[in-house]
Amino acid sequence: MNTDKFLPIGTVVMLRGGKKRIMITGFCCSDKEHEDKIFDYAGCLYPEGMISSSQTLLFNHNQIGKIYYFGLRDEEEKQFKEKLNDFLAKNNIE
Repeated sequence: MNTDKFLPIGTVVMLRGGKKRIMITGFCCSDKEHEDKIFDYAGCLYPEGMISSSQTLLFNHNQIGKIYYFGLRDEEEKQFKEKLNDFLAKNNIE
């Protein structure tokens, strides 16, 4: 997993072949069906937002077809990505 590719929380994207935009709400998530697989992103439908936890969308960076809006990029986000890089490296997560 290449953390340089992670987009900020709040970024709005369209997945390849998708018909509805998604807003990124989290990173490095798995689900009960794929506990051994870690997805790059968690998201929710845009503009509806989070309706229920069972409707969280999991996807990978290479599935993104278009970026409509970038979320906030600041010093705190930069520090978080550094910690994320360290965590992924220490746990040999690709």
